Amino acid sequence: MTIALRHSLFAAILIATPAAAQNPWGEVRSPSAGAPAVIGGYAAGCVAGAVALPLSGAGYQVMRPSRNRYFGHTALIAFVERLAGRAERQGLGRLLVGDLSQPRGGPAAYGHASHQSGLDVDIWFRLQPKDARPLSREQTEQMPMESVVRAADGVLDKQRWDRRYGDLLRLAASAPEVDRIFVNPVIKQALCRGEQGDWLGKLRPWWGHDQHFHVRLVCPADSPGCEAQKPIPPGDGCDEDLDGWVREIRLATKRPKPPAREKVVPELPLACDAVLTAASAPADGGRATVSAWSDRTDRRRLAGEEALGTAGRN
Repeated sequence: MTIALRHSLFAAILIATPAAAQNPWGEVRSPSAGAPAVIGGYAAGCVAGAVALPLSGAGYQVMRPSRNRYFGHTALIAFVERLAGRAERQGLGRLLVGDLSQPRGGPAAYGHASHQSGLDVDIWFRLQPKDARPLSREQTEQMPMESVVRAADGVLDKQRWDRRYGDLLRLAASAPEVDRIFVNPVIKQALCRGEQGDWLGKLRPWWGHDQHFHVRLVCPADSPGCEAQKPIPPGDGCDEDLDGWVREIRLATKRPKPPAREKVVPELPLACDAVLTAASAPADGGRATVSAWSDRTDRRRLAGEEALGTAGRN
């Protein structure tokens, strides 16, 4: 990737001002009724029949719940619950879960260009002790996110980086339903120097992502209208291009950021119009459906997952 292209992409992700009032997706408070289905792409799409991730569960807790972005396709909800359960069993700690999607997906007024199709989730680089009391509602809203990277030096912040974060990334990337995971280039470079395995290839370097990592799932089988991304290149991605990313991260700390511009609402598939205006799902948010799906999936996967070992290596 050329430096000019990287700069243009960097400028694009800095666009974080509220979108125009004609974007109604953030105003809808509940998912649409019906079967789950992903429509369109990760950055220009929506999700029908989404379900809510409970604000706390075995091995995790949702952060910033007031944003109302804890919804997703059943595959995403099951993945988060399964990852949290495995992390807890392996002694990594309790996950702090950031944004998933809005109740019906679609573009957000601020914060994300993607997370539109119910297949993306942010996981904080911060693990709570397993036996710690759950965070209060005030804490989930106000606890600060902290960078684990010293961007100007192009290295991890040793005071904040925990080896368990690498174990958690390996655990997440080892899941077959994960398409890719966005992390800060500095983080991937550090892992490349101390780890081996095909799972590293799923870690894709991207601006930011120094306070959390962003997991993206593959298109589910029940969603023919889902638009997949291009396959990631073969190999682990621990190459000269990654080194170039890190150099650009360091240089960016010495340059003034371009002024933010108003976010442009993307053109969505026509089928998303029906999702936006559809009747709301029952008050249980479809939890009975996702729980049954998750239980069946867990029973099928349990033996194979445990065979990966406590570190989830492959």
